[in-house]
Amino acid sequence: MQIIYCLLIALMLVGVIGSVVPAIPGSSLILAAIIIWGIVNGSVAVIKIPLIVTGIVLLLSMGVDFLAGYIGAKQAGASKWGQIGAFVGLFLGFFGLLPALPFGGPLLGMLIGPLLGAIIGELLYQKDLGKAVKAGIGITVGTVVGNLLQGVLAVGAVVVFIWTTWTQVFGG
Repeated sequence: MQIIYCLLIALMLVGVIGSVVPAIPGSSLILAAIIIWGIVNGSVAVIKIPLIVTGIVLLLSMGVDFLAGYIGAKQAGASKWGQIGAFVGLFLGFFGLLPALPFGGPLLGMLIGPLLGAIIGELLYQKDLGKAVKAGIGITVGTVVGNLLQGVLAVGAVVVFIWTTWTQVFGG
């Protein structure tokens, strides 16, 4: 039972990383691990509180994801072109389709890609480099802040799970 518990916590930690890093499942992995723990125990009662907390975290994460990017883009005066460019840049940066970076790999590409994508998208729309750079920075900052908030929410869900289930596995 302890091995399964530790493996599920490891899965949850991958979920925490996924909450911060796009393209890796986040809160949904944490939720799946909690459900698996309930199945292994044969009781929904043991996971009731972590399940409720994680459900709330999942909903909040979706809201934070949407709002952070939107607020960052709006504050910087970005258009839909900049937002589309940021998304394309994120994809290209993560999968390494940008020219090879000398260091940092996909993680650095996930920061540089959206910035460059938003700038290019805004340049296509506004043809003003200053506004394009401002919009690119706004979108990128909003996205990074949103990802960090999602990470904090995910850590909170994992902590609640461990807090409420630890004694079931390792005793009081």
